Amino acid sequence: MVLVQGSTEVPPRDVVELTAVTKVHPGGVRALDGVTVGFERGSFTAVMGPSGSGKSTLLHCAAGLDRPTSGRVVLAGQEIAALREPKLTAVRRSHVGFVFQSFNLVDALSVWDNVLLPQQLAGTRPDRGWARELLALVGLAGREKARPGELSGGQQQRVALARALAGRPEVVFGDEPTGALDLSTGREVLALLRRFVDELGATVVMVTHDPVAAGWADRVVFLADGRMADEMFSPSPERVSASMMELTR
Repeated sequence: MVLVQGSTEVPPRDVVELTAVTKVHPGGVRALDGVTVGFERGSFTAVMGPSGSGKSTLLHCAAGLDRPTSGRVVLAGQEIAALREPKLTAVRRSHVGFVFQSFNLVDALSVWDNVLLPQQLAGTRPDRGWARELLALVGLAGREKARPGELSGGQQQRVALARALAGRPEVVFGDEPTGALDLSTGREVLALLRRFVDELGATVVMVTHDPVAAGWADRVVFLADGRMADEMFSPSPERVSASMMELTR
């Protein structure tokens, strides 16, 4: 939402809001069961829960990658649950960045072209200056011409982070972004996500199974059996672990 001079209108606090969202997969499997949750602008939220609790389904519905069976999803002020393609694709490209466990880089493209690719696909003019700043921020200045196969796993995930932020999205969704990395490299990626929130005002929503990763967030949302089970602010790995043990009993 763009502020108008002289207007008292302000953007909503939550960049993403899910209201009574239910998702039933073929065969009657209920992945989400009436979930209501919001994700505040400029915050870092971790989504956790036992296997099969609906974490990834929640992420996919919030990001417009999957459609809920019922309920409302508001992303950047737009109701997206009922949007049809190609409008839904246009909303995702304009407002959402993605970081996945498998990096999802295009091997045939350079680091530079991978970072600019989402904007080019969206038909918008890439902000090359911002892309250079991001590559410097993630420690890859000077590697613009390298191909993904020439980089370590951690470096590839850094490229994915820069790509996710290159279009200045309203929110970055991460699905186990450190799951394929060793502990040291994973810590570096989490530190970058934290910096994105604290220094750039980014909004990050991250699915993880790792209490240490969740400890970098401002808030943890816990799911169980497709429902909101609990939430925790200013989490520590120890407190997160204890809550997860309660959920799996």
